[in-house]
Amino acid sequence: MLLESVAILLAGVAAGAINTVVGSGTLITFPTLLAFGVPPVVANVSNNIGLVPGSISGAIGYRRELAGQKARVLRLASASLLGGLVGAVLLLVLPAGAFEAIVPVLIGLGVVLVVVQPRVSAAVARRRAARPVDGDRPDPWWTWPATSLAGVYGGYFGAAQGVILMGLLGIGIEESLQRLNAVKNILAAIVNGVAGLLFVVVADVDWRIVALIGVGAVIGGQVGATVGRRLPPTVLRAVIVVVGLTALVSFAL
Repeated sequence: MLLESVAILLAGVAAGAINTVVGSGTLITFPTLLAFGVPPVVANVSNNIGLVPGSISGAIGYRRELAGQKARVLRLASASLLGGLVGAVLLLVLPAGAFEAIVPVLIGLGVVLVVVQPRVSAAVARRRAARPVDGDRPDPWWTWPATSLAGVYGGYFGAAQGVILMGLLGIGIEESLQRLNAVKNILAAIVNGVAGLLFVVVADVDWRIVALIGVGAVIGGQVGATVGRRLPPTVLRAVIVVVGLTALVSFAL
């Protein structure tokens, strides 16, 4: 039990840091919980609630980059709130067997998104270089519904929702990647928060797991906001991919 608790705590630290910098921490914590025999739906619900404090911690760590983005954050926050609620309801109303069947697909999708993330970032960076940032240009209309759909995905499962958000925001919004990352952290916190609130009320939650991941994620959120930016992104992605592929193999066996 002690070894299990330590492993879950450390997974929470790693997830909190990775969520702040990249946005795929669930691919660390979720397979860890499955490895200790936690049922998939309980693992997903408990993991979601546990990562909420880490999302808030990461958002606070990036608060300097939020300056001047209040209107944008408020507008997109409503999309994330709605999407996260819809995703969480889908998780609760669909049969547990449906979630267990789709988990390998979702994990695989998360791994693919993490792998292609450098190309997405490079494409966004080239777009920035070709067209100077213009803070006065309004955001495209489609960023709201796209953010809402990303919220549905995040409320249902959540792995790599940060990667999805950064791709959408980077393509549509004329801002630096660091400032968009700050917005991404806020939106992910909202999705996790609204889904977590619903899960607290009506779902089967393992509060020991919530506490361990929550404490770890808060620590990891600050680590990600301070030193995480200096870590080689290739290393972070490699860890995520290895853990995700291991989880896929475990489902296949």
